[in-house]
Amino acid sequence: MKQTKKIVTIVAMVMGLVVAANQSQAQSKIGYISQEELLRAMPETKKFDSSMTDFQNALRQQYDDMGREYMEQDSMLNSKDTAKYTKAQLELKRRSLLEIRVKLQSWQQQAQQMNEQKQQELLAPIQKKALDAVQAVAKENGYAYILAKETLLVSPPAEDILPLVKKKLGIK
Repeated sequence: MKQTKKIVTIVAMVMGLVVAANQSQAQSKIGYISQEELLRAMPETKKFDSSMTDFQNALRQQYDDMGREYMEQDSMLNSKDTAKYTKAQLELKRRSLLEIRVKLQSWQQQAQQMNEQKQQELLAPIQKKALDAVQAVAKENGYAYILAKETLLVSPPAEDILPLVKKKLGIK
């Protein structure tokens, strides 16, 4: 009789643990989304692309203008017209030419930094909007975790929340 009570108690405890495990599993719903696909689908990304192209063209134009200025001053200093300048004037023009050369050499690095900064500035609100929508869809649909699809090797199609997030954002 005591052994039967112990067995019943043990069986009840095991069943309780199984039920608890099943409930905790049900609460840990996991989904995934391709952030890249979501961002590409957002209309704001087209505006971002256009703005970045304009900004890059402006940077390129600035470089071209500095290059033309350098070439003009260089050809002027290497022409026969230099005889009309004093020694001090020629020295100032050479220094100016050297300054332009230094600017040209460092321009690529500066332009790259400005390009990255502009990209982050323009992309941050788009990424925030996407993240807010993902979080809202996860909460509405009971997902405890949303993973980036790009990091998954295998994933069930049913847990892809991209269609739900697109719907939330009004994207077809």
